[in-house]
Amino acid sequence: MVAIGDPPTTGRLRYPLGVSEKPSGGAASGPEPEDETGREPEIAIPLVPADGSGPIRRPGAGLRKGQLSALMNAANNRTDLIGVLRKAREQLPGDPSFGDPLSVTGPGGARAVARAADKLVGDTPSAAREIGFGALQVWQAMLERVGRGKGSAEVTVMFTDLVAFSSWSLSAGDEATLELLRRVAKAIEPPIAERGGQVVKRMGDGVMAVFPSAERAVLAAVNAKRNLAEVKVRDYRPRMRIGLHTGAPREIGGDWLGVDVTIAARVMEAGGNGNTMLSESTLRSLPPETLAELGHVVKPYRRSFFAAPLSGVPEDLRIFRLTEL
Repeated sequence: MVAIGDPPTTGRLRYPLGVSEKPSGGAASGPEPEDETGREPEIAIPLVPADGSGPIRRPGAGLRKGQLSALMNAANNRTDLIGVLRKAREQLPGDPSFGDPLSVTGPGGARAVARAADKLVGDTPSAAREIGFGALQVWQAMLERVGRGKGSAEVTVMFTDLVAFSSWSLSAGDEATLELLRRVAKAIEPPIAERGGQVVKRMGDGVMAVFPSAERAVLAAVNAKRNLAEVKVRDYRPRMRIGLHTGAPREIGGDWLGVDVTIAARVMEAGGNGNTMLSESTLRSLPPETLAELGHVVKPYRRSFFAAPLSGVPEDLRIFRLTEL
């Protein structure tokens, strides 16, 4: 018997008698050799077992590991694919801008979950990032729909922001800007901690903080503004607007999630050129004597005719401005 190749297994596939090794249609080159029995030799070829123990070629097996990784990264970073996925998110339930790291300035609900997830997927635009945030967007919408976006404890959320800081920093330069931010932090963060508040995060020229009560938040806001009045960098005195809102946001991953967070940010936006603003729920939560002891009163906020309406807040939201007597 003549064996072709080096068979990897003991199994062989045999041709029936009379099969010639000559090419089909080829010219005869003489009689076939015969074995001692007078029969033509059988031809055996390697047989790949049917149980799959032999080598199987998989898709992409011809690519090296580095090449396959490069192809996946290229697809993940394609701007046209990212654009298509972002467009698709507009058709999903929930806020399509979910995952914006500057979410407090955009419309819609809070993005605390997105900021937590951002630590895992990064902030570089990619297809994987859009898919992940699309799933979180739907999940957040479902939470809000069934009322589970609320937490179990009432807190007061504070947002602060320096007025016209960006335009000043462009002309002042990096060194003066950093000096100002350090001095502002030293002025406003100690009063927050002294009143039992917690700085959740710093956002450039502002902070987000939470307090266990409305009274503590108001006391911290008044003291912070008094400290800030002493800050001066290169003849520039910063002005800060503050927004306070009391509700039951949900704490997750060291951040806070819920419509109440968004409302607090919008209340701050109503502060204009450096006012301290309170939502009606914060005002209701204050002990009656608090404002009198501070020497302050509140006045209803009325939006200017030319001012854009606040987005992402209830239509019946009432806001008050805190002023000294």
